[in-house]
Amino acid sequence: MSFDGIFTHLITKELTQELIGGRISKIHQPYENEIMLVIRNNGKNHTLLLSAHPSYSRVQITQINYTNPKTPPNFCMVMRKYLEGSLLQKIEQIENDRILQFSFSSRNELGDLENIILTIELMGRHSNIILYNQNSNKIIDSIKHIGTSVNSYRSILPGTDYIYPPTQDKLNPFNVSDERLFELMNTADQIDTALIQSTFQGFGKDTANELAWRLNQNKNSKLTTWNHFFKELNENLSPSFYQSGEKEFFTPILFETLGESFEKFDSLSSLLDGYYEGKAERDRVKQQAGELFRKVKNDQVKIKKKIKKFEQSLIDADNAEIYRIKGELLTTFLHEVPRGAKKVSLQNYYENNEPIEIILNEALTPNQNAQKFFQRYQKLKNSVKIVTEQLKKANYELIYLDSIEDQLERVSPKDIDFIREELISEGYIKDKQKKKKKVPKKSQPETFYSSTGSTILVGKNNLQNDQLTLKTANKTDTWLHAKDIPGSHVIIRSNEPDDTTLLEAANLAAYYSKYRLSARVPIDYCLVKYVKKPNGAKPGYVIYDNQKTLFVTPSKSFVEKGLANGGQL
Repeated sequence: MSFDGIFTHLITKELTQELIGGRISKIHQPYENEIMLVIRNNGKNHTLLLSAHPSYSRVQITQINYTNPKTPPNFCMVMRKYLEGSLLQKIEQIENDRILQFSFSSRNELGDLENIILTIELMGRHSNIILYNQNSNKIIDSIKHIGTSVNSYRSILPGTDYIYPPTQDKLNPFNVSDERLFELMNTADQIDTALIQSTFQGFGKDTANELAWRLNQNKNSKLTTWNHFFKELNENLSPSFYQSGEKEFFTPILFETLGESFEKFDSLSSLLDGYYEGKAERDRVKQQAGELFRKVKNDQVKIKKKIKKFEQSLIDADNAEIYRIKGELLTTFLHEVPRGAKKVSLQNYYENNEPIEIILNEALTPNQNAQKFFQRYQKLKNSVKIVTEQLKKANYELIYLDSIEDQLERVSPKDIDFIREELISEGYIKDKQKKKKKVPKKSQPETFYSSTGSTILVGKNNLQNDQLTLKTANKTDTWLHAKDIPGSHVIIRSNEPDDTTLLEAANLAAYYSKYRLSARVPIDYCLVKYVKKPNGAKPGYVIYDNQKTLFVTPSKSFVEKGLANGGQL
């Protein structure tokens, strides 16, 4: 289900129960399109998230901790000026649309009471958060500024009048009369998703599809079915998360059209945390690490071209013997080779006197042509050692870049700076900050506890992998890593882990690797004392021996459950 008008109606009720009468104590803007309001109510702090993200716009109470920028954006500063310390008087949905208004009362610099409205419009890429004065109807500021050149209907700029988005001539499903419903259902040729969406406000496709399916299952009692659906929404919420193949859905009640596999949540807000956390975080990583992604991708392409060139050079070197043979034959049969010839056919005594055709440079003498073949043969043979070494370095570099790519695909926003610092130190990107920056505090590995009580540590980046394996771990601890695949170093704080702990740690090693979506991932494990780092090797690269291998199927739900339970697997 999308965050449609139906869901907006329900989240409004939930927020009203939790927040009305509360006072704003803190305001943050951790990301470009998101505002966090910490509201103190009934002796408890609630963090209200307002997101105008193009893909993940929503309103909810969140339990997720976000990292705030050192310097707050301008909109955040304006919000603090007008709303810090204010009381939340009312939360109102406009009709059944995806527009929510938060009404606050606060005192201005002169001590006069003001009514300030904070409006969030949840409209995909047109989503916005707007602060305006209720008495004057003038916009104070908005998280996105929209001029008349972009929107001819209305502008969203400081000082202009706030105008609601254009409305559609549709019925509000929460207050439509039974008489009108009866008429619509009995005159419609067919009740389907399209009819519901075109007739009523606020229906997303999934919600309309569920209601249409229920109505068609009970064709003789459509009105009763309709009323039962909305009674369930109003009185018997069951926030649920569904996963069907690669698609995920969140619903306020159980949807019969989505099957029987679902996970229940205590509230709509906790459901949204579960649904959006990974998605929104991945998007933030892409935004903040876009430059790093592009740099790594470009370097991977370059290094692959180098490897292909080196491999071709070795293939050519393997064929070098033919140049020596041609030189030998030209020298032996020098008297049979006419000067100025473009090619000559000679008997190859290395291959039972089979004739071999030799292409010549007509500007050279037969002896000079022979010497050219010997020189080319010698050059190719001499290059083998150099090219082999260059190929080895190139392959190591590609492994390193693959590991960085893998980490960027699963890194959290707070760890991006560590990967950036690593790439700067390795010379892949330039440090744009001329002033000496404050060194970020070292991030810590993820800590898990197996079902039998053993501690399992998982590195999240190359520098952390090195620290974990080479310094933190004891020589008698058990080390795990996906076999020949970029991934995290995993440490079990035991030299003889039980089978359950070993399998759980292997599952973590598989999940935190490039092949996390594979059905069967090989995991090598050995004692830490058998793991070594070659001199001059890139961060995160090690060699090891005395290993054993087991195969596991990574489980996302298993890992996420562990993270949600404070590391307890």
